[in-house]
Order: sequence, then C-alpha cells, then structure tokens
Amino acid sequence: MVVRLGGWLFKRRSWLPIPIVSLLLLLRTSSGSAERLWLGVALVAAGEMLRLWAVHHIGVISRTRGERLGPLISTGPFAYVRNPLYLGNMALWVGFTLAAGLLWLAPMVCVLLALEYHAIVRWEEELLLARMGPPYRAYMSAVPRWAPNLRRREPAALAAPAQASAHTGYSWRDTLASERSTLLEIALGFLVVVGLR
Repeated sequence: MVVRLGGWLFKRRSWLPIPIVSLLLLLRTSSGSAERLWLGVALVAAGEMLRLWAVHHIGVISRTRGERLGPLISTGPFAYVRNPLYLGNMALWVGFTLAAGLLWLAPMVCVLLALEYHAIVRWEEELLLARMGPPYRAYMSAVPRWAPNLRRREPAALAAPAQASAHTGYSWRDTLASERSTLLEIALGFLVVVGLR
C-alpha cells in the first residue's frame, strides 16, 4: 500500500507543495520577526545548497517523472545519506514557512513532507532493488535513508564498480541549468513572502 502510494506520489511530486504554498499564502502574517525571516532565508539557502550538491552528482535524472534510472550514485551527499534531494526540499519548505512568519506551521509542514517522501522513497527503493540488486542492497546497508552519517569519509564508490557511477559529478553549468526552475521558484517565493510582510 505505501509502495503503491509512493509510486503515485513520485509521478506527481512537483505538485505536492501546492497545499503548503496555499497555506503560506492564506495564513501569512506580517507580524513575523526579522529573526524568523532570516532564519527562514538561511534554511532555504541551506536546502538549496544541499540540492545543488546532490544535482551536481546525480544530474538531470533527478528531474525524471518516470521509472528511468541512471547509474547508482554514491558520491557527494549520496555517500552520507540516500535522499539528500528530499532533505533539501524539506529544508526549503520549512524555511519558507518560517520566513512567512508561521512558526506554528513549520512542524506540520515537516510531518506532511516526511510522510509523502517516506512513501516515495519506499517506492524508489523497491524499484532500485529490483533493477540494481546486490549493489543497491549494499548501498542501502552502508548509507542511511534519512539521518546523514557525517562521521564517515566520502568513499569513491560504495557499490560494485559495474553499477556505481564512474564520474565525480556534472559540470556546475549543467547543475545550475538543471536547477534553474527550483532557483526561479525560490526567487518568486521570496518576492511573495517579503512583499506580503
């Protein structure tokens, strides 16, 4: 059930933040403190930096809505946590919630996204296990799903060489091109949040 729901959510994951955006627009407050605004800005920046680092390693395959897979990436942030893009997204949305002056809504946004991403990740893991087999199973046992293991040194590759990516990343130009829609959405989001305060 969770895996099937995850597959459905995966194909629609670009639309998942719409309830959050709606709440931010409906409930925004001009009474938020400058400290919350800057804390939100810092959290959004941290989330996007994590996303940029991840996209730099995984490439445009991160934008796919289908079941197409690239090679197993175990470098960059993927050496510390299996889902850095989703963690980055959570930081972005919690950051926007804080910047909008809605501190009370931040835990709810976190729980909503955690539930959605948990289902998506369960579906992705089933797909990756079916297609990559033992190399992905080894990667799963070495790298945590959600809580980054910051004590480990980044290995060149955690999986079998036949399945692991041989490159160390995409060009930063390609990375920024792949992230341009997210960067534009962040800029528009702050124009709305700051303009309505």
